[in-house]
Amino acid sequence: MRFLFDDESFSFETLRTAGFGYYGGADLGEVLVTAREIPEGDEDAWYDRWRATAARVHALADEALAGGHRVSAREALLRASNYYRTAEFYLRDDPFSDPRAKELSALSRDTFATAAGLFDTPVRAVAVPYGDTTLPGFLFLVDDSGAPRPTVVFTSGFDSTLEEAWFAVGAAAVRRGYNCLAYDGPGQGAALREQRLTFRHDWEAVLTPVVDYALTRPEIDPDRIAVMGYSLGGFLVARAAAFEPRIAALVLDGGLYDYHDANIRKLPPFLADWVLSSRDDLAEPVIALMTTVNTGVRWALRNGIWTFGASSASDYLRRTRDWTLAGIADRIGCPTLVFDPENEHFFPGEPRRVYDALTCPKTLVHFPEAEGGGEHCSFGAGGMLHQRMFDWLDTTLPGPR
Repeated sequence: MRFLFDDESFSFETLRTAGFGYYGGADLGEVLVTAREIPEGDEDAWYDRWRATAARVHALADEALAGGHRVSAREALLRASNYYRTAEFYLRDDPFSDPRAKELSALSRDTFATAAGLFDTPVRAVAVPYGDTTLPGFLFLVDDSGAPRPTVVFTSGFDSTLEEAWFAVGAAAVRRGYNCLAYDGPGQGAALREQRLTFRHDWEAVLTPVVDYALTRPEIDPDRIAVMGYSLGGFLVARAAAFEPRIAALVLDGGLYDYHDANIRKLPPFLADWVLSSRDDLAEPVIALMTTVNTGVRWALRNGIWTFGASSASDYLRRTRDWTLAGIADRIGCPTLVFDPENEHFFPGEPRRVYDALTCPKTLVHFPEAEGGGEHCSFGAGGMLHQRMFDWLDTTLPGPR
């Protein structure tokens, strides 16, 4: 399915941005007029046009805020936050130093934080203890009663940010009487950009402290904690769930059995051999050539180098060797829901591999393209995905909301 662009990566990221409109993160007209000004595969134009749209909508928010128009300000701030995130997406040459990337990331965070202060339901900024530091997070609450409620603990993916969590699951949870605790882990959002914490495969070392923190909150029912992983987060939380018995239910929005294999099998066999045998003198020139002709490959490798703290594309790919559920998946004990979109272009076949490896109570939901949910993480069909997810959770985690 193509959305406004023939370039697969531009199409998908535009769909992702537009899809958040279901929860107030975009306005379709703004998406259309922005996209039509961007030539296929032109990353500089992508940055320029999305930043201009974000700034324009941000100015509308400031005007509404100054006039005391709380709802209008909140709605514009949410859109601006999403558009700033979109504008920053392809800035991956040196995000730690690039002033454009730093500016856009900060603006996306700041506009969302201001919007959250205008929500009709409570939002708490939290700091989750993690080693000798903390991880930034938000606790989205149904109300301020303090009553313990079922709660979704949300882990995002390879390129996601904490602010994205509201559109990915937070809004849907609160509408249905669930709290949502979201956080940036190593390799993600502000934890990466501000603290330079990079990804780790043993995510139980991350999720266990998050669950520890959740259990200190009186608003969270300790017996009804569901964990959701989104995109690469689908691997991270599955790995962690094998070692974390306090999880009552697991949702994999993008089931991923073997991240290493999913990446390596995309390479020509000769190139995979060079990468895995550390023949970087041969592999890197070929990889460089591949990145000149494919936007998605170029972005994914640059993002991987950055988020994994790698020195090269080959180094990044080798660092994923331990990213597998082999010998681990059968240790997951809680009921698990796996989403399997028909056009899973990042990790084709992986959701089914996860499902087949599970020995716990399990449910597989297939989303066909013909129903609009066939893209990775079913972007563009958030309402349908959340209906299936929360109806399943209502049955799996019975009790008052």
